[in-house]
Amino acid sequence: MKQIISAKYRRFVLYVEIFMVILLLPVLYNFVPVNQGVTTFYIPSSDVEEVTQTLEKNGYTVTWIDKMMLQLIRTPKEGWYTVDPKESGRLFFFEYLHRKRAQTMDIVIYAGETSKELTTRLAKDMKLNREKLYRFYQKHTRFEEADIFAKRYEIARKADENTTISYLFDLSTKVINGFEKKYFHKKPDTSELKVLLTIASIIQKESNSKKEMPSIASVIYNRLNKGMKLQMDSTLNYGEHSHTVITPERIKSDTSYYNTYKHKGLPPYPLGTVTEDALYAAIHPKKSNYLFFMLNQNGEHDFTASYEEHLKNIKAFKTSRKKKSKSKKKETVKVNTSKSKGKHAKETNLTSVSYIPAKY
Repeated sequence: MKQIISAKYRRFVLYVEIFMVILLLPVLYNFVPVNQGVTTFYIPSSDVEEVTQTLEKNGYTVTWIDKMMLQLIRTPKEGWYTVDPKESGRLFFFEYLHRKRAQTMDIVIYAGETSKELTTRLAKDMKLNREKLYRFYQKHTRFEEADIFAKRYEIARKADENTTISYLFDLSTKVINGFEKKYFHKKPDTSELKVLLTIASIIQKESNSKKEMPSIASVIYNRLNKGMKLQMDSTLNYGEHSHTVITPERIKSDTSYYNTYKHKGLPPYPLGTVTEDALYAAIHPKKSNYLFFMLNQNGEHDFTASYEEHLKNIKAFKTSRKKKSKSKKKETVKVNTSKSKGKHAKETNLTSVSYIPAKY
């Protein structure tokens, strides 16, 4: 009898010990240190595998127990997070990860920006190091320019240079992947994408009008198909010349392959950032016989198939500019007369006319 009781007691003690060990395991596991990684990062989805990949990408080791914890408690949703690995133990780090949402701010990537312009402005807006931002851009780039789409982004205030650039590249790559799946039968290679983004960047430089973009695309493709030079001012708005006025002297002096007045075909790289609308137009040009386009007095473009019609549009635009110039000069005279005090009256210049070369 005593032996039976003794055996039962030993089993009871064993069960208690096992139970205590089970209870102590999480406590003990909590003391396993979390290695220091990037403290602010973006989780692209609430899928456990994606969360795990994001953590590992940002320098954290994720064990099977950590994965189980993420699944059993609560998986973080898509968004920005800021963590402090030293704040709590390993168990609580993964248990409370979903609560560590980061403060964010809106940033805008403007259409037509070059990578240097983009990173310089980002550095100022986010108080980051410009050289580091540009270095990370160069590390990620596939196309030299146009890797990041022009649009509004939400980003963590505490994101560092690498995290910021990686985030912008990742989201822009998703946009490109979406275009690939929707509009291509087979996945295009990098060279094909570069051509499309180069065309999109020319379209973007020529007009911000979503309505006009497919027509501009048609002019580009029609001229390329006929072996004609593009002869577009926008292609000379590259690099340090991104926002300069194109003059006849510049057209004569620029010997680079960006000068499509001298060289056939497309420029070697995209000119700057593009919108999704510009990329869509590059993929879906309007079906037309247009070979020329010219700015009109309403700030829009007139598209033509013949050079004769194009010359008429050039003449009409120049006539309009002259009329406006004369009107403004008269206005200047009136202003000067009303403010005149004898021969010491100051002239008020209300005109600012820059050279706009013809599109041919």
